Amino acid sequence: MTDTSKNVCGIILLTVPSIQYGGYFLLKVLSGNLKLPLTDFQRAMFRAGHAHAGVLVILSIIAEILIDNTGLNSTLEWIARMGFPLAAILVSGGFFAGASGKNVVKPNGLIAILYIGALLLAFVLVLTGISLIRSGNS
Repeated sequence: MTDTSKNVCGIILLTVPSIQYGGYFLLKVLSGNLKLPLTDFQRAMFRAGHAHAGVLVILSIIAEILIDNTGLNSTLEWIARMGFPLAAILVSGGFFAGASGKNVVKPNGLIAILYIGALLLAFVLVLTGISLIRSGNS
């Protein structure tokens, strides 16, 4: 593991308490212990946002280690390293932003954040995957 991946993994790990707090908050809301007037759509979107945050942060940590073995040039390596955690923020944030407001029953315009994150995630996944395959065959 390179020093760069150690540092980025350390920063990513420091985001986990915010995901934990979000889960605690969501549990209070969904269990009825905190009265917020949320629609079923908002509850579903908030659950999805929280779940995606956790899964994509784990993927980001794994990706950092894999990126060490890609042989990417420094610019593409940096794009991949930052792309994974940024995609986690954008995808999960897009779920929350897309359902924000009062009495929301369908995604608002901020759902575009989710789609930007999904495109970024697809790009860095393909970039990293192809680079790993190429580096193993050289």
